[in-house]
Amino acid sequence: MNLEHKFMGPEAQLVVDGTEVAGYASLFGAPDKGGDVVERGAYGRSLERLGQKGARVKMLWQHDPAQPIGVWDEVREDDRGLWVKGRILREVEKGREAAALIEAGAIDGLSIGYRTLRATKNDKGGRLLSELELWEVSLVTFPMLPDARVGAKGEEPEARIMRELAGVFDDARRVLVPK
Repeated sequence: MNLEHKFMGPEAQLVVDGTEVAGYASLFGAPDKGGDVVERGAYGRSLERLGQKGARVKMLWQHDPAQPIGVWDEVREDDRGLWVKGRILREVEKGREAAALIEAGAIDGLSIGYRTLRATKNDKGGRLLSELELWEVSLVTFPMLPDARVGAKGEEPEARIMRELAGVFDDARRVLVPK
């Protein structure tokens, strides 16, 4: 069995509120550093099979199957990507550590663990992933997709993106229009 990992970065914006975490673990149409792109609907059958069995996607620390740190209470696809919402368990040693590191801003990445069921080559040198068997979503140090990171408490992903974009325009204006 080939377990693969796909990391997300700041765009996914995992929001932390105490021990609750929520955000996008995967974004459709966004190429990762390897050129792979997840197609809309790629997780649908996997989530359906898990639901039929009464099983859950696991929440792991750094993809280590020996270190579950919480539970994902909600995992679903929407038009944008794979949305997850869950709880870090502070009763677990690694859960306490993960929560502290996230709150301090030291850890801010998300990554999925999956097996590819259907894929084709894409024009970016990677793959178009059209069906995946989702096993786990991990909190990680280094995301493969640089746009999936932990967000500030209560901050919507769009708000951070707009604030960062405004900062880019302000910087450009300072360079182009000197005082």
